[in-house]
Amino acid sequence: MDKMTIANLPTKIEKVHFFSKHLNKSVFIKRDDQTGMATSGNKIRKLEYLLKDAQNKKCDYLITSGGIQSNHARATAVLAAKYHMKSLLILKESEINKTEGNLLFNKLVGAKIKLVSEDEYQDLTPIIGKLEKELTDSGHKPYVIPMGGSNGTGALGYLEAYYEILRQEEQLGMVFDTIVVANGSGGTYAGLLYGNKECNKDKTIIGISVLNQKEQAVHDILHVLEDMNQYRADPYSFKDNEINIIDRYIGLGYGKSQLDELKFIEKFAQEEGIILDPAYTGKSMYGLYHELKNGNLQDSQNLLFIHTGGIFGWTDEKINMLYGSI
Repeated sequence: MDKMTIANLPTKIEKVHFFSKHLNKSVFIKRDDQTGMATSGNKIRKLEYLLKDAQNKKCDYLITSGGIQSNHARATAVLAAKYHMKSLLILKESEINKTEGNLLFNKLVGAKIKLVSEDEYQDLTPIIGKLEKELTDSGHKPYVIPMGGSNGTGALGYLEAYYEILRQEEQLGMVFDTIVVANGSGGTYAGLLYGNKECNKDKTIIGISVLNQKEQAVHDILHVLEDMNQYRADPYSFKDNEINIIDRYIGLGYGKSQLDELKFIEKFAQEEGIILDPAYTGKSMYGLYHELKNGNLQDSQNLLFIHTGGIFGWTDEKINMLYGSI
């Protein structure tokens, strides 16, 4: 399947000295937070395929969904503006709906925003159907992108990223036995796992969940993997036990932070000069640190953590929690 060329690729890989210093472990980080600026993070790899599909189908309106500070919704809105399309974002209301962070970017680029309640968000099918009909009736051709860009089309972005990692291994003269990524809607993990099987490699692919418990996360990933088969000459089947999800670090829930998580992000930033976000990379790096500290992942010697971006998730709420009013 063809795609658009938008992201700054390949993203570099660098060693994380934090883990060598504190745990005597060899951990590297792939800087997918540097795929762009307003379009930074892992979502851009998915959107390269999704936007091309939308263009091929002559669509002029992108519809997608996410939390009030969704990285995916922001990247979709920015790219819609860049490529002269319109966007409609269905966002889940929260107690704090201030115009900051990702929500600010959405408004700056002219995205239309529909806020829905927690209950409505559990099943967006009727809402999306209604909005699609309204846009169609008004002369538009909408293209619906699932939450996180996580379907078979979007996940091709991280299948491609897997091949990128293999090429970088050759350049670096080393092999990563383990790849670790934050897992939300499942598309990033699915793409990496599909690549691992397609290349007949035996890397351990670990998803540290920031959204769902393991059972639901595995269900979502299996669905994306099955959807990916339509684009491959030799389709594969996957079983539950092939999917390695750690769900011990969801904490208070998606997008909600605890002080010890934020303190870890601060310490990591001060020692590495790398900024993690509170919703995805902060929780997952915090989880990886504690897994290694507790003696887990004994078979993992060279680990690659994928920094999936999310810098705009540092809202006033998170900053005040860490530092108080400045």
